[in-house]
Amino acid sequence: MKEELRSKLEKGERNKAENQLVSKKLKKSKPKSLDIITHNAHDEVFEKINCLDCANCCKTTSPTFYERDIDRLAKHLKIKPSAFIAQYLLKDDVGDYVLKEAPCPFLDYENYCMVYESRPTACREYPHTNRKRFYQILDLSIKNTQICPAVVEVFEKIKENYK
Repeated sequence: MKEELRSKLEKGERNKAENQLVSKKLKKSKPKSLDIITHNAHDEVFEKINCLDCANCCKTTSPTFYERDIDRLAKHLKIKPSAFIAQYLLKDDVGDYVLKEAPCPFLDYENYCMVYESRPTACREYPHTNRKRFYQILDLSIKNTQICPAVVEVFEKIKENYK
């Protein structure tokens, strides 16, 4: 990971308590402008940050795999869904399918996803900073400030508006 991106993650760690306070305030007030501000911040941040320079999400965490994700990936890999589950997945403590290991077995040495067109829904939507009703996933987004440098920057832009 580039040093610039690593320093953003360190900033996310340093600002965790402050981010949690802002998040708590936003969950209570549910400002109508939050989605617009967050989506604009998302677009601005991703003009500067290239996920291929980081891929920390793929290296450290697992998405949840829904049945449709398993079917789509099994078809892509030309194996049965049961074989896909046996080879790559396990059930976590809440009963969701997740990867057996990190980094993701489909991440190549240049940070490209080898199953990109068939990737799970959670990967398609990550880091969720362009989602509607963003206030509903503020807790998840706080966790993502520990994983994704872009989310750290989105939170910095949110705080500029709601501190």
